[in-house]
Amino acid sequence: MAWIELENAVNVRDLGGLPAGDGNRIRTGQLVRSDNLQDLSPSDVTRLVDEVGVTTVVDLRSTGEVTSEGPGPLKALASVAHVHLSLLPEFGEMTDVAKDALALNRERALQRDPENVADAFYFGYLEDRPDSVVGALRAIASAPGAALVHCAAGKDRTGVVVAMALSVAGVPRAEIVADYEATGERIVRILDRLRSSPTYAADIDNVPAHEHDPRPDIMRRFLDRLDSEYGGPLGWLGQHGFDRVDAERLRNKLVEE
Repeated sequence: MAWIELENAVNVRDLGGLPAGDGNRIRTGQLVRSDNLQDLSPSDVTRLVDEVGVTTVVDLRSTGEVTSEGPGPLKALASVAHVHLSLLPEFGEMTDVAKDALALNRERALQRDPENVADAFYFGYLEDRPDSVVGALRAIASAPGAALVHCAAGKDRTGVVVAMALSVAGVPRAEIVADYEATGERIVRILDRLRSSPTYAADIDNVPAHEHDPRPDIMRRFLDRLDSEYGGPLGWLGQHGFDRVDAERLRNKLVEE
């Protein structure tokens, strides 16, 4: 895993180099995770497209977020495909502001598991939008170059999709948790960025700052629950149409043997 230093995005890293079992590694330049891409500078765009090789952006934000924030600089490039797959509930033709969708998702998480709200919140993405989770993994597998997965902070929604992708690729659980936790190195800068956006500013300080930290126990419990209820991420994916052929395509995309 290597940080990609940009001027106007702060939680960007290439997951290449992570171990993937049997002495294999995740290929560099195939899977990138990021926070919001709205403010990329021209040099940031050049870095991502010409140097990193990004050809596909998988945007996990809600329709309301996308509408409120407007198109980012990468949208202007015909060479970069954009796949929008919200992980939050969407209501017919409504374009919900992010806080409303997040509040509903959190309320459902409380109902599911009041003792473990955070990981139940993550499980809610899978229960509410299995189509988007499966679609995101297929978009990663089919990207001709690097697939960049992002949401707003690059922590929660991105963390869940990346954890599922790395699990399919055979990355050990401890490495998946460590990658998730790495966002904590940039969390102050991430929150500062989100406070500068009218879309997110009002929501950031509604909870104590420490609650935004990516705690490793949350990701562990999320993955443990997948193990206990579905036999692991592949078991859950298999029940939602992501079959062995899909899994093999994703592994072939990500794993350097």
